[in-house]
Amino acid sequence: MTPRTLTTSKTPKAPLRWLRRNLVVLAGLLTLGYLLLPNVVVTVFSFNAPQGRYNYAWHEFSTDAWRQPCGVAGMCGSLSLSLRIAVWATLGATVLGTMIAFALVRYRFRARGPVNSLIFLPMAMPEVVMGASLLTLFLNLGARLGFWTILIAHIMFCLSFVVTAVKARVMSMDPRLEQAAQDLYAGPAQTFLRVTLPIAAPGIAAGALLAFALSFDDFIITNFNAGSTVTFPMFVWGSAQRGTPVQINVIGTAMFLVAVVCVLGAMAVGNRRGRRAA
Repeated sequence: MTPRTLTTSKTPKAPLRWLRRNLVVLAGLLTLGYLLLPNVVVTVFSFNAPQGRYNYAWHEFSTDAWRQPCGVAGMCGSLSLSLRIAVWATLGATVLGTMIAFALVRYRFRARGPVNSLIFLPMAMPEVVMGASLLTLFLNLGARLGFWTILIAHIMFCLSFVVTAVKARVMSMDPRLEQAAQDLYAGPAQTFLRVTLPIAAPGIAAGALLAFALSFDDFIITNFNAGSTVTFPMFVWGSAQRGTPVQINVIGTAMFLVAVVCVLGAMAVGNRRGRRAA
């Protein structure tokens, strides 16, 4: 056998070379497809006209649910309630979480270590335990279960996620930028508003978006502390026991599309700023 033949036999074939070069990309695409598959199913079945109460089998194409998204009694009311709770919980958790993150990074105090550890407890604790604990607290205080107890519970468990996101951003900040602003005779308020806050803004925004998603989506903790109040996740769970309206798929699809538009918009703004900076 000649050396030329020997070298050719050991050379990988073209498809194998292509697979090795693109293996990571293919794995990422497969993972992304797996994650998006439920959203695709929800979108497809939002155009279904089911036979009977359950929207689990395809029957025929219809846009009736899209023309009447509030055609199911109580659904839009529960959706509006969930959105209001999520907005207020996001504002409360973002403001408190940002202040806590700055305090943990910038200041040294006696209980700093235990506070750092306690911040992670709501993230590691099972939601059943936290929901039952909050319910016990509210009952002992004589609080009436409803909108306010849900809001307080959501702020409490969203707080840890905001602190973690903002703290990571603040820890990566260069303190020399703030010192430079002070050298240029900027006061504490000017330094914070024009230097510190813009740099920390991506972490604050990430924490706020995460808090909104967690608050809107929560069922277990809400179910413990809601009383007779019905949020959208609780409405979906209750409807699944009696039948699944197509309008639930419509709301889910609409919210998914809004999230995609927000992400694409943020990417476009970031790319435009990058081109201007270059």
